[in-house]
Amino acid sequence: MNKIVKYILITLLVLAALWAAVFFIKSNSKSSTTYETQKPFISSIEKKTVATGKLIPEDEVEIKPQISGIIEKIYLEEGTKVKAGDLIAKIKIVPNEQSLNQARGRVRNAEIALNNTKIEYNRNKALFDKGVISSQAFNSLQLQFDQSTQELQNSQADYQIIRKGSAGGSASANTNIRATVAGTILEIPVEEGDQVIQSNNFNDGTTIASIADLTKMIFEGKVDEGEVGKLKVGTALKITLGALEGVELDAKLKFIAPKGLEETGAVQFKIEGDVDVKGDVFIRAGYSANAAIVLEKKEDILVISEALLQFDKKTSKPFVELSVGDQKWERKDIETGISDGVNIEIVSGLTESDEVKEWNKTEAIKKGEEEEGEKDSDETED
Repeated sequence: MNKIVKYILITLLVLAALWAAVFFIKSNSKSSTTYETQKPFISSIEKKTVATGKLIPEDEVEIKPQISGIIEKIYLEEGTKVKAGDLIAKIKIVPNEQSLNQARGRVRNAEIALNNTKIEYNRNKALFDKGVISSQAFNSLQLQFDQSTQELQNSQADYQIIRKGSAGGSASANTNIRATVAGTILEIPVEEGDQVIQSNNFNDGTTIASIADLTKMIFEGKVDEGEVGKLKVGTALKITLGALEGVELDAKLKFIAPKGLEETGAVQFKIEGDVDVKGDVFIRAGYSANAAIVLEKKEDILVISEALLQFDKKTSKPFVELSVGDQKWERKDIETGISDGVNIEIVSGLTESDEVKEWNKTEAIKKGEEEEGEKDSDETED
């Protein structure tokens, strides 16, 4: 019985040794990783940022009425191109009863005062003609008569303005709403039958229409505080529009806000740029747009792929590994400059003849190992 157990143990030990030997041989039979190299090269780098925003007209004019009333007729539609003086809408006067009654009472009072003054004037004129009263006394009565006449005319004009909108009896000058500038009607926020209020010292008034020249547009956007310090007025912008695929417009930065506003935890600064609108491109006000801004640009400089860089764990300074023989490498500390996210400038430490190790290249998985891994994965799921 002891011999049988002894033989079993010996067999198990032999099998374990064989398995360990096979595993060791198989592990060491895998080919070692072969690293490729890249050489530095001469190129140009642009460091860019993108500002999001929209295109808006440079000048937008709001047309407001000179009198209050109700929109009787709208003659044009949004999107129509107009010239200065074109008729847009017409207002129907609806006078305020209290104001109308007060104006009517003022006219009646002026008439009564004029009649009384006229009686005194005629009586004293006859006396003056006979030489009974002096010229000074008559001139005083003449002044009172003239003032009463003028007061009646003024009160009658005010009454006509309140009742019809015009002192001359024709309200066309005030009730006809016309374009004050040439351009395109962007919006007509009122409809026929809507009540409108005139613009005065206490009220901005109701907007009948807004007009703008769509050939003169500006880009309005925002940039982060970390990049605003690198911007300068006059910097070139490249504008791309979400609504027009393949269209790129040129622009120049003309304004950088002196004060930033905090949005979602970050300080943003407003910028504006004059957009050069091409003649064959129709731009609508409010298009969302992105502006590519070149923050820094260097030409004909020595660069390498940014993926070749390694960083010291203690100092965080960059370095690369240079080839000094067949799959033999030597560390080389370098100094870098600007980067565009793909390539990075080499200020010092490398030359065009150096061969830099592609240290982070992923090794291809063998077909057999891939199939074995998939098989093991399937068995685990089962």
